[in-house]
Amino acid sequence: MNPTKNTRRAAAAALTVPILLFTAACGSDDGKGSADGSVVKVEGKAGAEPKISVSKDAKPADKVVTKTLTEGKGATVKKGDLVRLDYSAQSMKGQNLGSSWTKQPGAKKDAPRAQVVTEVTEQMTQQMLPPKVLTAAAGQKVGGRFQVEGTAKALIGAGLNPQAGIKPEDGLVWVVDVAGVKKVDKKAKAEGEQAAPESGMPEVKAADAKAASITVPKGEKAPKDLKQQVLIKGKGPEVKAGDGLIAQYTGVKWEDGKKFDSSWDHGGATAFQIGTGQVVQGWDQALVGKHVGDRVEIVIPPKLGYGASPQHELAKNTLVFSVDIVGTV
Repeated sequence: MNPTKNTRRAAAAALTVPILLFTAACGSDDGKGSADGSVVKVEGKAGAEPKISVSKDAKPADKVVTKTLTEGKGATVKKGDLVRLDYSAQSMKGQNLGSSWTKQPGAKKDAPRAQVVTEVTEQMTQQMLPPKVLTAAAGQKVGGRFQVEGTAKALIGAGLNPQAGIKPEDGLVWVVDVAGVKKVDKKAKAEGEQAAPESGMPEVKAADAKAASITVPKGEKAPKDLKQQVLIKGKGPEVKAGDGLIAQYTGVKWEDGKKFDSSWDHGGATAFQIGTGQVVQGWDQALVGKHVGDRVEIVIPPKLGYGASPQHELAKNTLVFSVDIVGTV
């Protein structure tokens, strides 16, 4: 159970997704299609919300069709990289399938967009982009825009959710902007001398390539407000709202000290967008303004954790995290 609201393993999506197209993890079984089969018109520059239009008599290709709309000038995306993406998607009949350009409920006017931050992989990692759209990012450059289209059968296949109202023969299109990319060292961690825990804070012992050991002080009542401490001070850039934060983390419950999740249990360092409501409030409040290289201990009361979701298994728990900030994307 990781700290995201739209966790890759459970919980509700934070991005605006009118319909959940996918029912299960699915892989990509073919590569990019030829751009010659495109029937979609896209207007607008990369970095601005696209306008997507399709003629009424257009017939979608029964294969995946990928087209570069704007050639980026930044780093090239490779499979296995972590990316930060904007996207807009719809059926060729005009049904909205979601967009990172849609403001989140309650978001401030100048708040950064809630984007997709994920690894470029053929496995289903989140609900916004099917694997065949995500893997089409490989070879694109930061600052660029591409589109992916085809039938639902070609793009999603057996993972199509029958309750979404989309038929296998219906045409779908995604327009994706590459906002950032970073190659990640899965074994990366904060380096440096660790400070002793402040009074009332749990003790953290971080070993190489395994979940940190976090010991909650005996007899200490769980705090009612957010508590945090920088255990190792990094020398990297400041983490800003909207960044994709790359982290090693371990989380335990204050009540019994039992671990409920760790990045080390899922292959190592992973990324979450920070400061946009995609992670629990305790993470957003504690980690924006910290620096790459920091190790931060956070104690999160239920009201800033999963307390707003009564059905969540951790809804009543105070959460203790040790977070190593190893990069941003």
